[in-house]
Amino acid sequence: MSGEKKGTTGRGRRDALLRHDTPVDMPTVTASPPRELDPDSEREPSGPDEALARLRGLETLEAAYEAWNDLRRHQEVARQRFREERERLSHQGDFLLGAVRAAGLMVPEGAAPALTPASDAQGFMRDAEARLGKTRDALAEREADSESRYVAAMEEIRATLLDRVRRYATASQPGLTLVLRRVGAERAILHVSRVATDASVLLCYQLTGRLPTRYGFLADDSTEDVSLAPAPLYPDEDVLADAVRPGARALVDRMRAPGVALPIKGFLPVFVPRSDGGEDFFRLLQRGPVLEVELADGDAFRHVLARDEAERFAGHLLRLKLEGRIGLDIEAG
Repeated sequence: MSGEKKGTTGRGRRDALLRHDTPVDMPTVTASPPRELDPDSEREPSGPDEALARLRGLETLEAAYEAWNDLRRHQEVARQRFREERERLSHQGDFLLGAVRAAGLMVPEGAAPALTPASDAQGFMRDAEARLGKTRDALAEREADSESRYVAAMEEIRATLLDRVRRYATASQPGLTLVLRRVGAERAILHVSRVATDASVLLCYQLTGRLPTRYGFLADDSTEDVSLAPAPLYPDEDVLADAVRPGARALVDRMRAPGVALPIKGFLPVFVPRSDGGEDFFRLLQRGPVLEVELADGDAFRHVLARDEAERFAGHLLRLKLEGRIGLDIEAG
């Protein structure tokens, strides 16, 4: 008696209930529930909230930049994890389709879907794709929400930092010491004494009206390739990692592009007006113990300046001094 009951349970009972033309049970596939993406590192799980708390907790420029850097890092981690999750769902969909094809259950193109196994396979695929579609939609919604939180936090940090820099610049003028070194009668090399980190941020604002994206940008001589000079740009503000070493023309265009922040590294940009209404682009490039003045010339920079070029650059700084925007000393080397 017990043997008969055993024989009518489990797989045998299910087989007895199936029609003879139905294939072996189609597997039930359920799209994995959306994994909770922690868009931040394990050390700082709150992402935008913790970065903003750091920003509001201390009034220093360095603390504000640390919050900005943390926020950028957390945002990139969040984006990477969402990319990985999208790829996982895409691979799952491709795998399901490949499995059905391998089982020979797909209706050949142009053929009439008359066989029951094929129609069952189509129903299975529809259900699986519907589940995957819901999971993708939920993921897209969470990704959009995450990105909006980071964008809002970025805007608050930029606005707070800009206000802080303006107040600092008003209270204390950042100063420069310009040193003239003659090269013959009609040419010159201009050097500027190195400045402190806070002063470099204030100088960037006074010279351009904009913020550098990194606190220690001016003294940063790091390079990812020892055979190359340090890149003049950081991969910030939509600058791609393979576009951090533009030529002079592209760098000038980047400096003219709209935006609150400049992803500059190792130099200070200076646009000097010409008498014809145009502008020349100079930069104060870090060179060891000094900053060297260079002029964009074609798609390169040169540090040996004609006499009138050197005088126009010095005159521009003098105008900024008279406007109360910077302090300035001029010395002959």
